[in-house]
Amino acid sequence: MTVNLTLLTVMGALYACGIYLILERSLTRVLLGLMLLANATNLLILATGGYAGLAPFFSKDTDPGSYNDPLPQALILTSIVISFAVTAFMLGIIYRTWLLARQDDIQDDIEDRRVAETPSFDAEDDAVIPVETSEFPLPMLGSDGSAAAESTATVEAGGRTLLAEHAALEEKPGSANFTTDTDTDTDTEGGAK
Repeated sequence: MTVNLTLLTVMGALYACGIYLILERSLTRVLLGLMLLANATNLLILATGGYAGLAPFFSKDTDPGSYNDPLPQALILTSIVISFAVTAFMLGIIYRTWLLARQDDIQDDIEDRRVAETPSFDAEDDAVIPVETSEFPLPMLGSDGSAAAESTATVEAGGRTLLAEHAALEEKPGSANFTTDTDTDTDTEGGAK
């Protein structure tokens, strides 16, 4: 199989121009770039199809190697339909952009720039979380994991000193430290007056 150098040169030029136009900020140039890329792809499929052979009619005397391969032609037809749909979609976007903004260029979005400039580290979300995150005091455990120091540990809560085991019970609803305040006839948890 010999390669047609002219076809490859045209295909390379179409790919280069198409990629250059896609990188522009104008939607019309992006549309032209997509159309050039579609045509370059059609030429690529055509070039990979090989030589033009005989028409694919069945005859017992024809060598199978001399038949024309219909697959590249079917792929080119599919590519034409897809490029037509993309072109129609892009024309709709261009028309809508022109109606709304009276310009063809894609503008920088200030919010996108702000998001791009923010660091990826968030102090609140990415900070090291301590083991104890409760705002209520819990009983102190001994160094071996047992509750040996529990009976002597005290905690300051609500302006008074409580044993750690009582403070741990207070954070649960209906705690054991529930007393009735007889002076005001109101019920309070923890016995506070």
